Amino acid sequence: MQTLKASKAEPARPFPYTALVDYQEGGIVSRTLYKEASGTLTLFAFDAGQQLSEHTAPFDAFVQVLDGAVELTIGGERVSAKAGELVLMPAGVPHAVTARERFKMLLIMFRR
Repeated sequence: MQTLKASKAEPARPFPYTALVDYQEGGIVSRTLYKEASGTLTLFAFDAGQQLSEHTAPFDAFVQVLDGAVELTIGGERVSAKAGELVLMPAGVPHAVTARERFKMLLIMFRR
């Protein structure tokens, strides 16, 4: 996974964030947009077939699908989501991400 240099949006200014990551053939691209002690906001672009293997995190994570579709596995349950949908991955629950097609997501994490 390639992580690009972090950046922050300017207050009270529109921020065209979806164009900040492009699809990369056979890869996953991410860019951290915001990082503070309270949580992070990260933009991802997955090529079809790419995945993040099962792992856990100590914070709640929301996946907002911006483009395409994804299959998430959360606590052993498969969940399909498409553009315009939001899915909660609770803290401490094992989860995985599989791109069934190219997709972009905004990952919003809140520390407990």
